[in-house]
Amino acid sequence: MKGLIFNATFFFQIAIFLITLYYMIISLFGLYRKKEKIKNIEPEKSFALLVAAHNEEMVIGNIVDSLKKLDYPKELYDIFVIADNCSDNTARIAREHGAEVFERFDANKRGKGFALEWMFNNLFQMDKKYDAVVVFDADNLASKNFLKELNKKLCEGYKVVQGYIDSKNPHDSWISESYSISFWTANRLFQLSRSNLGLTNQIGGTGFCIDTEVLKEIGWGATCLTEDLEFTCKLVLNGEKVGWAHNAIVYDEKPLTLKQSWKQRKRWMQGFADVASRFFFKLMKKAIKDRDFVAFDCALYTIQPFIIVGLGISTILTFLQSYSANGLNIFIVSYLFTPIVWKLLSIFQFLFTPFVMFLDRKLSKKMLVYFGLYSLNIFLFDYMFDSDSKLYLILLAHLVFLASFVIILAKFEGKTSLKMFLWYLLYGVYTFTWLPITIQGILDKNNKEWIHTKHTRQISINEIENIDGSSAA
Repeated sequence: MKGLIFNATFFFQIAIFLITLYYMIISLFGLYRKKEKIKNIEPEKSFALLVAAHNEEMVIGNIVDSLKKLDYPKELYDIFVIADNCSDNTARIAREHGAEVFERFDANKRGKGFALEWMFNNLFQMDKKYDAVVVFDADNLASKNFLKELNKKLCEGYKVVQGYIDSKNPHDSWISESYSISFWTANRLFQLSRSNLGLTNQIGGTGFCIDTEVLKEIGWGATCLTEDLEFTCKLVLNGEKVGWAHNAIVYDEKPLTLKQSWKQRKRWMQGFADVASRFFFKLMKKAIKDRDFVAFDCALYTIQPFIIVGLGISTILTFLQSYSANGLNIFIVSYLFTPIVWKLLSIFQFLFTPFVMFLDRKLSKKMLVYFGLYSLNIFLFDYMFDSDSKLYLILLAHLVFLASFVIILAKFEGKTSLKMFLWYLLYGVYTFTWLPITIQGILDKNNKEWIHTKHTRQISINEIENIDGSSAA
């Protein structure tokens, strides 16, 4: 029995390790940017800009104003707002700001996916035709070059393109900061890396465009809680790849509280689990039959909830084996490398995210140095204490070390840098919350009820780009 348990945990831990290694290797290709195939090209494509909105009177005016200010010929794009089951002044305010508004009322088909499908059908029946449709959320703001960048990608031959999803309120709370860090790193390590490797990118729910003819041919039909992932899978099964426009930036409002974040991320995991159950085996079949690595990579992405749970179980097993008096006769990944290698990997993991933020000018070089110095505590305390040291002394030393950094940052770097430092440390807490959220999402995957996320952050695109253009924290 002991041998069976050891072998089972061996194969499980190795599988999780290999999947993690796969993602790590892929992510390294996001540390550089390829030269653009087409640097300058005249505006050519026409766009229908669709803004999906449900009771968004607080923010709808800002997104419409932002889209009206795009640096693109006004005759080549129109702005449409889908006022979906609204009971407030969203439609009126959108019209006052210059958008064409389509109001939809359907109590049975609630959610963004249904609203988009309804609007696409309306769009196809119009006399005016567009080369592509672009989808935004009501809380978004778009960089002025947004359509120019999409135009480039469409002229390169892509039929579907995803823009860079940034944050319009990164420093409002530790949750919004954690969201922002997560998206900044995903843009580089997940999206840009796959673009550099010629794999498909993933549609991110907002800031993406679809060639009109492809939309007509394949059909939308994506009405689950993660309609973006569902449509990406359909594209890959039909031989299409999603392109990546790193300079086309859409600023998205992030939740402020853990409660809001929990609800939103649970909805994402419900949708992921639902899509995985319907598309994973189809994608794997295509990957094997056609020797299609793009389909394989996409299939692996759909099972993110199960990978997260696997990582959680792996962490728990490692903890139990390490701190059990006599051991549990299970295999743990730490057996693969020496302690010094794991310490180096821990420092690498801690600094990798700040380095990625530095590459995209979200973090200053000086702050990157601070993070590097702080990471040395892994070796420092190992040198100061041994296995017989009192736990309270080790904790006290950590607190003193942390306090010294807090004092230095507060005195010499200012409030913004101090918040960035402390909130990055809390980013680990945010990361760990994915495990219970994911388990809830998997168990509740058949619940298709859409829950609205309230948006209230009022800020203009001019304010955002002035902040974004200033020096990083």
